[in-house]
Amino acid sequence: MPRILVLHGPNLNLLGTREPEIYGSTTLDDINEMIAERAAEAGIETAFYQSNHEGDLVDAIQQANHKFDFIIFNAAAFTHYSIAIRDAIAAIDVPVIEVHISNIHQREEFRHTSVLAPVAMGQICGLGVESYLAALEAIIYKLNRAE
Repeated sequence: MPRILVLHGPNLNLLGTREPEIYGSTTLDDINEMIAERAAEAGIETAFYQSNHEGDLVDAIQQANHKFDFIIFNAAAFTHYSIAIRDAIAAIDVPVIEVHISNIHQREEFRHTSVLAPVAMGQICGLGVESYLAALEAIIYKLNRAE
């Protein structure tokens, strides 16, 4: 059974209450539940992890190598400056899809650059919480094509 790790970066534990005009009212638990439900329908096992700490996310990425088939990752603010996370992604054989709830290219200038995008398989942003589901659908499509 294919396995997907969904990683959530800093402050995403506050979804549902944090800046709802930008991020909406959906909680992190709601997002994880939506992903798990759709993944189960497709015969995919999921695991979820959220951390506000850069090193913990680096450890999770490294530990995912050879244990997961894909990673869906919203690195949040770390997207824009974490060379450590970028290097961890580059060091593993697991494809990573970078996701963002908001459209980072329509926000403050400092959010326009992702240091992760060059080592990620792709980037999905601006679709709200559906950004996660779009990443999952891309993975389902890729898994089905590989059969």
